[in-house]
Amino acid sequence: MSANHPLTGCSALVAGATGGLGRAIGTELARRGAVLTLVSRSVERLGELGLPGARAVLDLRSPEACAAAVATAVDHCGRLDVVINAVGVVAFGPVDELSIDTMEELFLTNTFVPIMLARAALPVLQPGGALVNISGVIAESNLPGMAAYGASKAAVRSFDQAFAREARRRNVRVLDARPPHTETGLSEHPLAGSAPRMPLGLAPEHVATVICDALESGAGDLPSTAFAS
Repeated sequence: MSANHPLTGCSALVAGATGGLGRAIGTELARRGAVLTLVSRSVERLGELGLPGARAVLDLRSPEACAAAVATAVDHCGRLDVVINAVGVVAFGPVDELSIDTMEELFLTNTFVPIMLARAALPVLQPGGALVNISGVIAESNLPGMAAYGASKAAVRSFDQAFAREARRRNVRVLDARPPHTETGLSEHPLAGSAPRMPLGLAPEHVATVICDALESGAGDLPSTAFAS
């Protein structure tokens, strides 16, 4: 990544590229000149994604798939500079009404995927590169009716805090992003339960701009307050 415009020409892997936030981040990265590798479970939605770049249809809920995503980016660009993990699922309802299967899926997707993807990416990320995980504002303050979901996201934040210190030895930055509620459409497709009434959230495009600005500025953390418009 260049000193003048760090994202120009960089190799950026976007996991969850067809989601509301992943799509917005991919669009903003492309606008700033990044070379994209776009990953999603849905071949149809990847085909409809109007962004340039390599595409990989992968279910990242396994270490082999995470390694394949990283390899695709390296094969596409010859290197890897930035990893964006925008994969996520949500569930609503009191803990005693959530099935164990739902809780396991929350942690597998929201917690283990970021860890497995980080594990696969760190050895090949270029010095000066960065990895972004989106834990969200709920990682700062959990809520009743979202306890299991919030815990899966708080685990990501905890992981990022320690992993950042490990990655620093390789001159790789780990950025934990905690945007407030964002209109990604995720809450319309929960694993279980129904979303409570919430005020209008942030635009995904705004969140994407803040994240990309942070990548270029060298920021080391993105608390919820960083997303104030």
